[in-house]
Amino acid sequence: MLARKSIIPEEYVLARIAAENLRKPRIRDRLPKARFIAKSGACNLAHKNIREQGRFLQDIFTTLVDLKWRHTLVIFTMSFLCSWLLFAIMWWLVAFAHGDIYAYMEKGGMEKSALESTVCVTNVRSFTSAFLFSIEVQVTIGFGGRMMTEECPLAITVLILQNIVGLIINAVMLGCIFMKTAQAHRRAETLIFSRHAVIAVRNGKLCFMFRVGDLRKSMIISASVRIQVVRKTTTPEGEVVPIHQLDIPVDNPIESNNIFLVAPLIICHVIDKRSPLYDISATDLANQDLEVIVILEGVVETTGITTQARTSYIAEEIQWGHRFVSIVTEEEGVYSVDYSKFGNTMKVAAPRCSARELDEKPSILIQTLQKSELSHQNSLRKRNSMRRNNSMRRNNSIRRNNSSLIVPKVQFMTPEGNQNTSES
Repeated sequence: MLARKSIIPEEYVLARIAAENLRKPRIRDRLPKARFIAKSGACNLAHKNIREQGRFLQDIFTTLVDLKWRHTLVIFTMSFLCSWLLFAIMWWLVAFAHGDIYAYMEKGGMEKSALESTVCVTNVRSFTSAFLFSIEVQVTIGFGGRMMTEECPLAITVLILQNIVGLIINAVMLGCIFMKTAQAHRRAETLIFSRHAVIAVRNGKLCFMFRVGDLRKSMIISASVRIQVVRKTTTPEGEVVPIHQLDIPVDNPIESNNIFLVAPLIICHVIDKRSPLYDISATDLANQDLEVIVILEGVVETTGITTQARTSYIAEEIQWGHRFVSIVTEEEGVYSVDYSKFGNTMKVAAPRCSARELDEKPSILIQTLQKSELSHQNSLRKRNSMRRNNSMRRNNSIRRNNSSLIVPKVQFMTPEGNQNTSES
């Protein structure tokens, strides 16, 4: 604006803008890493170039259930409207073929009872009345203004056909809506996983751990947890496998491999020779292109439907040398769970090497624990010294305050020469 009014020369303005652009560092936003399973459990996969679209129509019920709610409601409304219109056309054609419409137009002095005994459907004078009669037949309203007679066997056939079609539409659409409201993944919304996974030492072994919990009081029966590692690998022949899945075992002392999910649990995987994390150290973890997928399956206690909850952890979401804090306490004979600390972790002593190196050199773990103990003792000493210093400072400040509150003594001289001492 100023340059256009010739208050500041245009060359100076352009040079200043160029200098400001050079000073500002250009930081490109880091693209989010692609993952197969989102944190919410949804599959992050796009299907493209599907040529055989007719396969979805062969399983029409599953297709209707998988549709979004707005599409389901549109199909629900249009199915009824189309059936009403289709049978309204048929009822109008029956009345037109039988001559009922002309009879109502030219009834003249004919009595009403005599006219109604000769028509197929009473009071069907136009397409609008035929449409209203079609709605009354399919939804069994029966206002009494329009009804069938015994004059037309064809009309009886249309009535039977419309009733059958209406029952089929009701069964399919109501079943579809019921299945959408009672889908198994709705129950999975209250099954939660920790935001991060941790790697720490447990029972002398490096372990991969995460926490899972259920927010509802109704339990998940026969709950089981499966863990898979998905990574991109290349075979010795040069074939690139973009989604190479590896099952990793879960450390569960129960032989049935089921968990009792009455309270949040920490699921543990021991990193041993069978684990794909065996050769990964703390420094290598940040550069690894892997994703740990967690699948929790079980039967809903109230409905008996099998449900499945999923999540995943990429390398940036795995914290090395951390442990989950305890959230279950006993209060007045009742176990209490504090879900505000569900995903909280704390730092613990853990070797930064891989599990393979730890198995080959067990002394690394001992040295790590000794260093942790020494650092813990030093921190305790510093804390105790700080407490002593604070207490000494507090005592000194109290003494100064007390000394300032001492009342000075004042001496008065009397004419007789006696000294009277008083306190003011």
